[in-house]
Amino acid sequence: MLKNSIQYDVLIIGSGAAGLSLALRLAGRLSVAVLSKSSLGEGSTLYAQGGIAAVLDKKDSVEKHIEDTLEAGAGLCDEKTVRYVVERGPNTIKWLLGHRVPFTLLDKEDASKGYHLTREGGHSERRVIHSEDATGKAIETTLQQQVRNHPGIQIYEHHLAIDLITEAKLGLSGNRCLGAYVLDKQAQRVSVFAAGNVILATGGASKAYLYTSNPDTSTGDGIAMAWRAGCRVANMEFNQFHPTCLYHPSAKSFLLSEAIRGEGGILRLADGTRFMPKFDSRADLAPRDVVARAIDHEMKRLGVDCVYLDISHKSEDFIIGHFPNIYARCLEYGYDMARSPIPVVPAAHYTCGGVMTDLAARTDLPGLYVIGESAYTGLHGANRMASNSLLECLVFAEAAASDILQQEARPGIATQLPAWDESKVEDSDERVVVSHNWDELRHFMWDYVGIVRTTKRLQRAKRRVDMLAMEINEYYGNFRISNDLIELRNLVEVADLIIRSALERKESRGLHYTLDYPERNIKTTQATVLTPGISKSGGLHVASGT
Repeated sequence: MLKNSIQYDVLIIGSGAAGLSLALRLAGRLSVAVLSKSSLGEGSTLYAQGGIAAVLDKKDSVEKHIEDTLEAGAGLCDEKTVRYVVERGPNTIKWLLGHRVPFTLLDKEDASKGYHLTREGGHSERRVIHSEDATGKAIETTLQQQVRNHPGIQIYEHHLAIDLITEAKLGLSGNRCLGAYVLDKQAQRVSVFAAGNVILATGGASKAYLYTSNPDTSTGDGIAMAWRAGCRVANMEFNQFHPTCLYHPSAKSFLLSEAIRGEGGILRLADGTRFMPKFDSRADLAPRDVVARAIDHEMKRLGVDCVYLDISHKSEDFIIGHFPNIYARCLEYGYDMARSPIPVVPAAHYTCGGVMTDLAARTDLPGLYVIGESAYTGLHGANRMASNSLLECLVFAEAAASDILQQEARPGIATQLPAWDESKVEDSDERVVVSHNWDELRHFMWDYVGIVRTTKRLQRAKRRVDMLAMEINEYYGNFRISNDLIELRNLVEVADLIIRSALERKESRGLHYTLDYPERNIKTTQATVLTPGISKSGGLHVASGT
């Protein structure tokens, strides 16, 4: 073992469905460490309600699932990736069933009848397998228990990765990823983790926005670290806003599953008027980008704070049977969804872009993999179809595991990694700078880089993010790090990538809608790719292309 470092064959940064399933696939054959920035399992997977899309019904087909995904992605999906993921859907579900994930049965008294499949926006068939209305929780808690009980997996909770260590950063030839600097949040100590294979499974960056369905951990850590290490990112302008989050001052980040609309829920105005049919022939089952923009349009047109989701025309037994957790939670806030409509608003939900990877989850850096929401695989294109996200997490975790295990000789870390240097920093007496900048970032991202954009708004956002980046980098260089500072540094980095990407795309497509270019450019079929590099002034520059 290298002096001053903690060494494993595999270092997994992130503990959602992607990270935990990868750990279970590798454990017993390699030494594995899993880092969780909070308690194990706290992340976006835990709060995913809907389910996992997979072809499990005889009426359905792989081709239909592929066609639906390509249509939702608005011409920017990589068809090869879509086919790769969709074809592996059924076996992915079998793997989860083999690990005893409790999916909902059609008949609780007769398991032979199979599993209940629901339908969500963009899907032409019922293909979403679920565990009542808390699928993510069922998957996360099941896998978490098995990871905790596995002797071949070492868990580090409340550990936040600061930055990746690469050969280039150490002044060596090549640019292999060698490990990471990691903050133990409880001990307030930075450790060096060395690994022959590093996997980023850190989730998305929706905390860059003022209103989000995501937990506080969604701060774009993996995307920012990979970018700083020299990886390309793609399609960062495509931020999915979930149409239906509960509108209530105390209901922080509470999502109302798309499955409610899949089972007959209708969006209405305060006077009961149904509005989705005038925006799309699929009405309430249109893809999320269409529904979110329609809600945004109606709210601005009428000057109201919310619209309403109504499933009260269904029986109380039906609602409680299909949505027991959502029903109970709404009652806590004073809403009985079996008797009246529920107030809803859109909120930032999913980062469709991310670090560019191939079909083995490999990045531009040897030894570095990215899986889950942090990655850009080409699956989602300009808009993610409902319930394809958990599928992507699990399929690419398997792909990464296969690639790592097929290596004939896993490269060890021959170079001693330098310890974290705090000799020239001091404790900050101006922590208000971090909290103020955090609030400013989330406000201008919501106002200027939200559901509907303009070039002028994006330019305003760019000027503000540049100023914040300068302040944060100066602060980072002079004071001891903290959880909030690390997360803010990453969010500012990712916000800048989102804004740059949005300025590059001179059209409206999928989740990116700009009033300056309201039509789709049918000649454009490329992802927006940003490439880190060194300019003459020593800063970063970006280039757009494939």
